[in-house]
Amino acid sequence: MNREIAAPENHPTCPVRNFTVLLSPTPRGARLARLLGTEQLRAWGLPLHPAEHVLAELAANAATHGRVPGRDFRLTLYVVADTLRIEVTDTRVDRLPQPARPAPCADSGRGLLLVDALADRWGVTPGPHPRKTVWAEVTVGRWNRTPGVATAALRGRGL
Repeated sequence: MNREIAAPENHPTCPVRNFTVLLSPTPRGARLARLLGTEQLRAWGLPLHPAEHVLAELAANAATHGRVPGRDFRLTLYVVADTLRIEVTDTRVDRLPQPARPAPCADSGRGLLLVDALADRWGVTPGPHPRKTVWAEVTVGRWNRTPGVATAALRGRGL
């Protein structure tokens, strides 16, 4: 769902671009979240990097760790002024995300480290029960459209 709503009082002349979709908590749902989110960023004329990586990691975590059979997860994107906020809401409030360094040979476990390296801010907002929202904010003007930007940011953080 695409819509524009009135901007917050501190940005009265700036519309808020908003996109929301419900998806199944499966690997296919996570891929669809990445594809739909990336296409929405293109439609808004926003740079894809690093937002597409952050979006993909949050969606994959919701499908993997936030999965409850029969309950979807929600992807929400919105832009206020120069900040893109990516929110992924699932129904596993008992499993809060915590970044940790994975073992050197591990095949997984780097998702939140990527989010931490690429996003300006990120966090978790609980409620209403049993939901939680994992969110990340990216300053739009800070990144360009070059694919190597994400790699450079990760190298700068020692990843």
